[in-house]
Amino acid sequence: MPSLHPPRPMLSTSRVYTYRMQRMVLAAFLLTISSMASLSLAQTESTSLLPLGAVIPRVAAAQDPQQTYALYLPKRYSQETRWPVVYIFDPLARGELALRQFEHAAELNGFIVAASNNSRNGPAAPQIAAAQAMVDDTQQRFSVDTQRIYFAGFSGGARVSSQLAVLCKCAAGVLLSGAGFPVRSRPTPDVKFAVFSAVGNADFNYSEVVPLQEQLEKAALPSWLRVFDGPHEWPPAEVMDEALAWFRVQAMKSKLQPRDNIFIAAQFAAANQRAASQEQSGDLLSAWREYRQAAGTFDSLMDVAADRANAESLAKDKVVRDRLKRERADFEEQSRLSDDVLSAAFRLAASSTNSDPSVPAQSAAQLARDLRKRSLAEKKPDRALIFKRALGGVFIGSIEAGNAALEKKDNAMAVQYFACAAEANPESEWVFRQLAIARALSGDHKGAIEALRSAHKLSKDLTVFSNWLDTEPNLTSVRAMSEFKALRAN
Repeated sequence: MPSLHPPRPMLSTSRVYTYRMQRMVLAAFLLTISSMASLSLAQTESTSLLPLGAVIPRVAAAQDPQQTYALYLPKRYSQETRWPVVYIFDPLARGELALRQFEHAAELNGFIVAASNNSRNGPAAPQIAAAQAMVDDTQQRFSVDTQRIYFAGFSGGARVSSQLAVLCKCAAGVLLSGAGFPVRSRPTPDVKFAVFSAVGNADFNYSEVVPLQEQLEKAALPSWLRVFDGPHEWPPAEVMDEALAWFRVQAMKSKLQPRDNIFIAAQFAAANQRAASQEQSGDLLSAWREYRQAAGTFDSLMDVAADRANAESLAKDKVVRDRLKRERADFEEQSRLSDDVLSAAFRLAASSTNSDPSVPAQSAAQLARDLRKRSLAEKKPDRALIFKRALGGVFIGSIEAGNAALEKKDNAMAVQYFACAAEANPESEWVFRQLAIARALSGDHKGAIEALRSAHKLSKDLTVFSNWLDTEPNLTSVRAMSEFKALRAN
């Protein structure tokens, strides 16, 4: 069940592939894309058999059937016209789930959309192989406009997308959801693609995606930010509608697509309506950002004098200036809250191996529990969002550190981190599975059974859970226990 696996940030990529190695592999990726414009499978029969206007969960790449992708072809697709394409990367290789978020937008705006079923967070080589297979296959099967190639991704998939676009220099645009550029990487003026960013207001990476907009502006990259209500997750379908429409405006502005004045005017009016609504509701910071990005996007396409004037006026408003200061302070508080918990988990794990009595037992788990309670009890919405973002950072940070500890066979440290993650999100079956594994490997058999009971209660498919109990090799040490057998019987 893919949904049991949490997102893991892209830090592992830098451990496996050096930047130079990535450039070499991606150079080949670029050459493939460049050459695909002249390739075809002569209007292949396999293409004609694929349904139009429907999500196809699994298409196997002709040259490598182990590589598959979900696909959507607009109802009006034909080989006689070249079509823009969006290549999607989900951190958990959930191709169909990710693609369904784009289904309406693809039909509305006339895009081919393909989402890898193989690319997931982890080493770079499998991600690039999945991207290569998907690009090769789609561009051989379908009539693709190679000047309008877009990458899109969520969380670690967003980092994959931006990395592909930066190094291959083949993208017209990138949709970054829930994360930004690869770790230790920034947008630079030599990068030539448009960036649509989307992030939930309770996403722990909100504090990364919002400041990214200033970096994009400094690098002179066309950019657009959309904040939606929600945690760390794919944006809702209406955000995808907005994203692909924005890419169309950028294509018209760059003369990659014929200009449609009615369409442009409608998009411009929608942006101004959002800004005016935000201003009237008192959300002046959002209104300022909306006016600024509307002026930047529609410059040379529409008369943006009023947008610029509104943005300049709001920039001088004390409410906006104070809100910007408070936003930065919120980001700092979020970081401090997350770091306090994760640092405590590290100290506790270290003390468990060094027998340091100065570290209070369960301090990290207690901090995570307290933070979760604060997020639930806080009545002020802005304050509650800070706690929710910090808690999300603790959850993902603990998972990443716990997985790394298991890889290093540092089982005691893995126990502390997964226990911390379980306190941050006690509704995650996957985390309790990992906690059970770490405890079993560290010799805490009773603790492993306790974690397995929690996972069992949270399981939505007991048949799948039972099969996992039978096949997970790291649970060998507890299988003979009567408690385990009783759990298996249920």
